[in-house]
Amino acid sequence: MYELFTDLGSWLVGSEQWTGSDGIGHRLIEHLEYSLIATVIAAAIALPIGLLIGHTGRGAFLAINLSSFGRALPTVGLVVLVFLASGLSMTPVYVALVALAVPAIVTNTYAGMSAVDPEVRDAARGQGMRSHQVLLQVELPLALPLIMTGLRLSLIQVVSTATIAAYVSFGGLGRYVFDGLAQRDLVQVLGGAVLVALLAITLDLALAGLQRFLFRHRRGATA
Repeated sequence: MYELFTDLGSWLVGSEQWTGSDGIGHRLIEHLEYSLIATVIAAAIALPIGLLIGHTGRGAFLAINLSSFGRALPTVGLVVLVFLASGLSMTPVYVALVALAVPAIVTNTYAGMSAVDPEVRDAARGQGMRSHQVLLQVELPLALPLIMTGLRLSLIQVVSTATIAAYVSFGGLGRYVFDGLAQRDLVQVLGGAVLVALLAITLDLALAGLQRFLFRHRRGATA
């Protein structure tokens, strides 16, 4: 076991492992690109849905159940299904990652909107605010902590699952996992898994720091 971890350490810090198109730096950028694109697409789909059903109170049952259905879909199976329909491209990977990311964003956005005190809404309307003003100026700021939590959860799930890009012959850190399995190279498999975990932790800490900064700044502005 000690030898395995020694070899893993050597693999991670070896200069030859960080250069070229197969190097860690290049694979890391690919993995980050896949993850961020999928999360942005998911947010563009899920945020309006969550805000709408939270603001109007309509369609919550259908939206939440559809998003839960998306969470239950087997990711690899969805990749294979879309791959058979669309051919060799990144489309199956993005479809699967977006389907994985949408539920947490919809659920947390709806939960954040639902948690807004009805009396606060009524007070805003009593001051003459229109519906969209209540949404953007009152409900959204109050729901933002839970919305940010949903985005963080989705991004971490996507980063952890973006290894499937290598399943259909594309890049990312999953390349080390799948290539290592094919070559029976346990050190490479562990190296890929460690890198994915470190990337997920780093992004989560970065978003948590951004969230604390934003809310500290907002509290300071309203003090």
